[in-house]
Amino acid sequence: MPDVNAGRRRIHRDVWITGIGLVSSLGEGLDAHWDALASGAAPVTDATTYAPYVVHPLVKVNFDTQIPKKGDQRQMEPWQRIGTYAAGLALDSAGIAKNTEILSKTDMIVAAGGGERDFAVDAAILNDLATSNDAGRLLNERLLSDLRPTLSLAQLSNLLAGNISIVHGVTGSSRTFMGEESAGVDATRVAYSRIAAGQSEIALVGGAYNAEREDTLLLNDLDDFCLKGELKPVFAAPGIASGSMGAFLVLESPEHATARGAKPIAKLSGVWSERAKRAVEGAVAEKVAALLSTAGTPAGTAVISGATGAHDATEAERGALAASGLPVRAVANRLGHGFEAQFIAGLALAALAVSKGALFPPSAGDPLEQAGDAAERIVVTQVGHWRGEGAGLVEKA
Repeated sequence: MPDVNAGRRRIHRDVWITGIGLVSSLGEGLDAHWDALASGAAPVTDATTYAPYVVHPLVKVNFDTQIPKKGDQRQMEPWQRIGTYAAGLALDSAGIAKNTEILSKTDMIVAAGGGERDFAVDAAILNDLATSNDAGRLLNERLLSDLRPTLSLAQLSNLLAGNISIVHGVTGSSRTFMGEESAGVDATRVAYSRIAAGQSEIALVGGAYNAEREDTLLLNDLDDFCLKGELKPVFAAPGIASGSMGAFLVLESPEHATARGAKPIAKLSGVWSERAKRAVEGAVAEKVAALLSTAGTPAGTAVISGATGAHDATEAERGALAASGLPVRAVANRLGHGFEAQFIAGLALAALAVSKGALFPPSAGDPLEQAGDAAERIVVTQVGHWRGEGAGLVEKA
């Protein structure tokens, strides 16, 4: 007798991480990051250029190696160049760069912010408006004369995906998610879920952030989010130390990877996205504890936290992680905070640690980071600086 429910049963396949593209203040590529992490190298920060704010500046990058056409580079804002560069590194790492057949079927999901502004023009217009007797006319004239045509394009969040498609030939389906840290969580969740369910075979997922922007530093400081003065461990003192970074992963079904002879770096075993009612006391800590419970915390589990440094969110996460008793490492203590890219950078570091079979040393001075080398499975947590919580589980493949 035929099984009438056979077509209704949900498929659930493993999902492998077969490529990682990572560029940050610590360097570019897997080897540079692991060398810095394993050696306990001091984080690279700049507390002078944008004083009093602390930022983690991007390492010097030769964009020509991944974006060969100068015309392509010129029409991109820095965050787009960073993301397109990191995406190229991920494709190289997975061994699919320039493979038209595979790239034409590679789905892409990007976590992006709202684009960049020409803050020199913004500042000049605001200064002139303060002394103008006809503000409306001045504003119209200056917007027509001062804004370059490409600025409107730079404001489009989906242009990062567009540039990756143009430069690297990734021409499968394309999605762009906005929403700070949660965008990175949901971008990864959707890519993971589609592959696990058999709806996709291979996907490129990632995000990028340019921390070296006066406009976003001002925006965050208006809400008292920014770390000022000097770098301090994220669980020791409040404040966001922004970090320039690009982080992309190639996710793939084992069947597809095996067919082309690719080996996994690690296995992505789950991604969960939540949103606590932050007006309710204790809601964030409860949500983090629930995410840890969902991911599971058997022996050999560690946590890589995407803690932002924002006071209320980080304090709540700190309490939940401390109660778990698990070894903890924070991305922000090493790379700074990359907003949309932060969660994916955390997954990249987790995959790297799992593949090496070791957890990198704790950061000095952080009360939550203690000695421990468990790296069989790593839960990556992400509590957004003002909304959204999520987690992912990375295991040895």
